[in-house]
Amino acid sequence: MLKKIAGVSVSAVMMAGLLAACGGNNDNNAASSGSASAGASAGSSASASAGTSDKPVTINMFTASPEYTDAFNAYIAEYKKVKPNVTINLEIMQSDYNTVLKSRIASGNTPDVFQTTAGGDIDTFAEYSADLTNEPLAAAMTDAVRSNMTSSDGKVLGLPVKGNLFTLIYNKKLFEEAGITEVPKTTAQLDDAIAKLEAKGITPFANAYKEWWTWKHVFQHFVDAAAQDSGTDAKTLVADFIAGKTTFKDHPVLADNFFKFVDTTIAHGTDKPLERDSNAEVGDFAAGKAAIMTGKGAWDEEAIEKITPDIQIGIMGYPVSDKPEQAVIITGADQALRINKDSKVARETIDFFNWLYTSDYGKSWFSNVAKVIPPIKDAPLPDLQMPKAMDEILKTEKSGDLSVNYSLDTFHQKFGEIMQAYVGKSKTKDQAITEIQQAWTQLGSAQ
Repeated sequence: MLKKIAGVSVSAVMMAGLLAACGGNNDNNAASSGSASAGASAGSSASASAGTSDKPVTINMFTASPEYTDAFNAYIAEYKKVKPNVTINLEIMQSDYNTVLKSRIASGNTPDVFQTTAGGDIDTFAEYSADLTNEPLAAAMTDAVRSNMTSSDGKVLGLPVKGNLFTLIYNKKLFEEAGITEVPKTTAQLDDAIAKLEAKGITPFANAYKEWWTWKHVFQHFVDAAAQDSGTDAKTLVADFIAGKTTFKDHPVLADNFFKFVDTTIAHGTDKPLERDSNAEVGDFAAGKAAIMTGKGAWDEEAIEKITPDIQIGIMGYPVSDKPEQAVIITGADQALRINKDSKVARETIDFFNWLYTSDYGKSWFSNVAKVIPPIKDAPLPDLQMPKAMDEILKTEKSGDLSVNYSLDTFHQKFGEIMQAYVGKSKTKDQAITEIQQAWTQLGSAQ
């Protein structure tokens, strides 16, 4: 447990202007920013919970999402109009966030608000997290997002930073130039699309394989397919891997198709795959140097459009097999904010987030300021291409399961490192599979 982690001395540095992504606590992505809509004011906002005093209160908030610095500062400023006595100190860190957070918890300096991944890590940090089950903010969450914030014993212990979308992202114009009239849904159709793109001199794939966290975003699509082939769900399948009850050889879509997909993206992708980070991938795609982005999601759209404002972006599921129905997009919430249950200002902190999740301003904040997919009910989608495409797809197709949430990021980071070694040819496929299975049993669970 975290209480047993020895404290380390690490200097936390504010990284407000730097770039990060949403896939993991060390992610790198271009900054998202926005301004509060003119129509949203303190007068239209739901008031904070009655009954709290007006004495000066300071809430210390420690997060790993530099891309939302401007958006966070916007809702902090708006809440100051509602509760002038509340001051929120925002500290955002890009690198070593997990190390610093664990050292602060171990030394008894847990922030009033801190950020973790969702899913399995909800249990990891359960003993430090306030129970939000009966709060208005929990009722405001969508059902799917609420499940991502819920512990194994049924308590809502986190609140989502945002809703999210995980998908292959493609350049519609480049697809059109190559004569691709329908997005590929099977491995054979993907091979055909690759051939058409290369016939026009277009590089098919932009990758960010330098980042450990992009690997989990790719892999989860194959995990969902493996679960479906086994007649079970992703949560059960991942639990079986963690318990050592199943292996890759039992699931050809993992043992064969996943590695074939990785090999394909490298053979038909941008040069030096292990040197391309998130920002490089975004730049390659936005500049038209590649037609498809792997391992990413909706958080990249604004960064892409800042480089090429008129780019036409499409989304599609990963073609993981010869079954078109398995090529699905994945939605849900993979990042959570936690409220320190032992904080002296826990009640005031909960009041703040109840306001954000239920007020008119809060409902507009997700879409108009942060420009993310809202994790709450009755909130509009942002005026962006990928969320709109998601909305259309989900009218006729089901979302895939956010299976990254069923393992801890300690496993996912090791998984990424193993796959990087595979790409660098210092591990064979068989060695990679063996080490991934070992990592799953050793690092996959909070128990």
